[in-house]
Amino acid sequence: MIERLLPADVSCAATRAETVPDGTLFPEEAALVAKSVAKRRNDFATARACARRAMAGLGLPPVAVLHGHRGRPLWPEGIVGSLTHCEGYRAAALARAADVLSLGIDAEPHAPLPTGVRELVTLPAECERIGPPAPDGTGEIHWDRVLFSAKESVFKTWYPITGVELDFVQADLTFHRADVPGGDDGLRGGTAAEGTFTARLLLTDPALPTTLHGHWRIEDGIVATAVLVRPDWRESEGA
Repeated sequence: MIERLLPADVSCAATRAETVPDGTLFPEEAALVAKSVAKRRNDFATARACARRAMAGLGLPPVAVLHGHRGRPLWPEGIVGSLTHCEGYRAAALARAADVLSLGIDAEPHAPLPTGVRELVTLPAECERIGPPAPDGTGEIHWDRVLFSAKESVFKTWYPITGVELDFVQADLTFHRADVPGGDDGLRGGTAAEGTFTARLLLTDPALPTTLHGHWRIEDGIVATAVLVRPDWRESEGA
């Protein structure tokens, strides 16, 4: 699903498998999660299995993917990328730094946010735009979860370039729905919906534009979002 949200020069790989065969991890990767619970080890290993497949898509040999501050993946020289994992879905997206300045992806279960989380991650204007929470099991879009995922993608794009951590209320998001003839307000056809979003950042940094653009999709119970910034974004903004 994530490949539908990014251009062709981004190599994507995803899986719905919850586990991967033993020996998938490099020794130095295994050491990072040796004391973690089984779920953490599975999430870590399945995401890195996707990363290796995405590397192959760029013609790269498989290498270990370690992590830095706040779990940020450390990629080979000249490569940018992002990982995501949630119950039922793991994915990786990689590109050459000559083509992409930074990118971020995120996946979440398509379900309401836990009680109290919506208020922590949304601005008042966003709450008005996305409307009240949709009851689970009604076939309606859980816009609060889409917003949460989109902000995760924004932050994953922002941090590697700026080194500045964003709070959830430092980005103001507006969503746009793809026009599908004959659709309704829920999941069109009962299985999928998609569109774009715009994130207006409420702080500035000369390394990135103050407005980022992304794509979202809901399919088979999963919300996926992606943001990408090109190296020539300054020229694009001035066009």
